[in-house]
Amino acid sequence: MEVHKCVLCHDAPCLKIYKNISPERIIRAIKFDNVKGARQLIGDEKKCFEKNTDCNEECPLNVNIDKILEHLINVTDDKEDIDNIDLSTEICGVKLENPFLLSSSIVGSRYEMCKRAFEHGWAGVATKTICLMPIHESSPRFSALKDWNGSFIGFKNIEQLSEYSVEENMEMIRKLKSEFPNKVVIASIMGRNEEEWKYLAEEATKAGADLIELNFSCPNMKYEGTGSDVGQDPNTVELYTKVVRNSTHIPVLAKMTPNITDMRVPAISAKRGGANGIAAINTIKSITNVDIDSLVPEPQVNGKSSLGGYSGQAVKPIALRFIAEMANCEDLNDMCYSGMGGIYSWKDAVEFMLLGCTNVQVTTSVMEYGYRIIDDLILGLKIFMKEKNYSKVSDFVGISKCNLIDNDKLEKDTIEFPKFNYEKCIGCGRCYISCKDGGHNAIKFDEKRQPTLDGSKCVGCQLCRLVCPQNAINKASKRIGGVKNA
Repeated sequence: MEVHKCVLCHDAPCLKIYKNISPERIIRAIKFDNVKGARQLIGDEKKCFEKNTDCNEECPLNVNIDKILEHLINVTDDKEDIDNIDLSTEICGVKLENPFLLSSSIVGSRYEMCKRAFEHGWAGVATKTICLMPIHESSPRFSALKDWNGSFIGFKNIEQLSEYSVEENMEMIRKLKSEFPNKVVIASIMGRNEEEWKYLAEEATKAGADLIELNFSCPNMKYEGTGSDVGQDPNTVELYTKVVRNSTHIPVLAKMTPNITDMRVPAISAKRGGANGIAAINTIKSITNVDIDSLVPEPQVNGKSSLGGYSGQAVKPIALRFIAEMANCEDLNDMCYSGMGGIYSWKDAVEFMLLGCTNVQVTTSVMEYGYRIIDDLILGLKIFMKEKNYSKVSDFVGISKCNLIDNDKLEKDTIEFPKFNYEKCIGCGRCYISCKDGGHNAIKFDEKRQPTLDGSKCVGCQLCRLVCPQNAINKASKRIGGVKNA
């Protein structure tokens, strides 16, 4: 709870207290599913485990930093060397120093921003989509669904493409490749017809881009035959991909829209057109919320709003579904996949890679927390690979996709019963309520405020385990073939 109270200040006041470690950096590691990394950041600095009221008093929100650090005392610090872990991978045959890129959006729209991202450690960037259309944005253009502490659950934008000219964008690409030759620059482009797609592809190639990403998926376009309208039409996807393929010698990525039933159909068309890889997913058409006072959906632009693209943690399950379907499609089995959609932590990134992505692209979490999140993406991935004895990223890319099968092929004779951990249980009765009103009435709640299981009614749905706020319910014994004893 204390960790989530921390707002991850810029130039955090708590930094004044310690000379050898950064409380803000440690808390950030914990917040991004990197507890073992947080322990490594402390190392042998004993002062971290001593009471330090000065540190707490520096915090503008009175976060109990001592309490947070105390929780790390029992975390094993094996001090294994992770500096030599090889995070290099590839995108359509182009080498990446690590799997983490910035996706096409505001976070990669200007030279100064891309330069700063590269200096932080990002391996590459897809530029904000370059076009020949006049772009004029509305204000405001973002809205969000938030959890109890203000963090984004989902994020909506009604933003369009790059407002800079083709010439300005090409100069940015040239400058970035000149100063950072080992970083990967992907030119994201969108045209309204064959001539524009051809021109933009040729200009990006001459500017020195490493790849070209075809934006067939922006949900916010007003021009007919652009954005997600293209991505929903397999014939147009194939046509424009072929035009670009014939206009450049560098690899081509087709960026797919999730505003479609079956992404495999346009992806196969992109492959027929000559694409080397698929980038997915772009944002989902959405309305995040409606202001019940003004009666206008958010964001409100002079009393009106529009559908917009939804991103953030809430879309990750949808993104993983599309990636898995394409990665398991025989007609697409030799394509490179660049995954995106809801990637906040290294665990999120690993999930995409386990399903077949050689790299991932990130935007929303950068907009919320800044380029600095690359620190924990890299640290967490290194620790994961060390623990799993993976010597390179390719060792685990795609190894989970075979574990996804049709529902009718799942084994259905085994039932996993829940097991209650009474040391952790606080007697809240959440499991009882959910099982009684949303399950199978298999949990009893006694006078001691302890749940017990009726094995004759339990079907092993594990709803109780999911709703428990204390993680006090585990999987336990099984019954097979209709045996009713828990």
